[in-house]
Amino acid sequence: MAKKKRAQQEAKKEDESQGKTDTNDEGQSDENNVEEGEEDGGPQSKRSRQTESNDGDDDDDDDNDDDNDDDNDDDPGVVASEALPLVTADIQVGPKSLSKDQPIIFLLDQATLETVKRNNVYELLNCDDHRDLAKRKLRKDPNIYRPDILHQELLALQDSPLNKAGLMKIYVATQKNVLIDINPATRIPRTYKRFAGLMVQLLHKMKIKAGEDHTTLLKIIKNPFSQYLPAGTRCYGMSCQGTLYSPINLASALLPEDYNNSKTPPTCFVVGAMSTGHVKLEDHPYMEKMISVSEYPLSGAAALSRIVTGIEHHWGIV
Repeated sequence: MAKKKRAQQEAKKEDESQGKTDTNDEGQSDENNVEEGEEDGGPQSKRSRQTESNDGDDDDDDDNDDDNDDDNDDDPGVVASEALPLVTADIQVGPKSLSKDQPIIFLLDQATLETVKRNNVYELLNCDDHRDLAKRKLRKDPNIYRPDILHQELLALQDSPLNKAGLMKIYVATQKNVLIDINPATRIPRTYKRFAGLMVQLLHKMKIKAGEDHTTLLKIIKNPFSQYLPAGTRCYGMSCQGTLYSPINLASALLPEDYNNSKTPPTCFVVGAMSTGHVKLEDHPYMEKMISVSEYPLSGAAALSRIVTGIEHHWGIV
């Protein structure tokens, strides 16, 4: 019995000693695992730190880009009239335009061309951009400032085959008594913004020249307008209250059969370029009578198109 007890005690001791060694091995393995995890995590943490720092650099770069964009936004823009040519010569206009005996003369009367200084830049006064200025400072109705009407009329005339044939001469008279001579070969800008820049440049410099051969395309000339009319010129004013003609009957009644006859004096038409009202005989004593091409009130560009179409039909200009 005593031997059995001793054997059992020795077996328990062996079991306890094995349990301690197992726990020590497990503890060491856990510690080793933790150290291995830290060692494995070390490079990963460094990489993550590097990526985070790189991301931070990217963010800084983005911020710098945003700052640069803001700086670029603060830079003043280039004025279109200074960077691009506003007016050029039209090579499609016939050689007859070089002479001074064009059989058809148009005077676009009472145009509103005035400049105003805003934000240290001179602009063409108009009802859209300067409504408050016209009311408070000028104390006038802003609706009278319509330079776009002149722009439309000039495009209607210069795009016509009559002008391409070199048979037309155009003058402009403003409400401030400024008289403008327009070369028939002038190519008027298509957009209003560039047209406005051209008019501002003309009013300040008194003349505009072509960039290629320095030909004067627009210039301000002395009044009165009548001194530029050749001797014997017949002049008519356009008004909805005038004598009514169809475009074809108007041309046949007022114009000669052949425009090549140098002995026949030119014919002048005075058409309003204002927003309201019409041309008056009192303002132009050289006019014979007032005529109309429609029983309805028309815009200046529409009236000019009808007159030019009748003349082209009468003279066979296609």
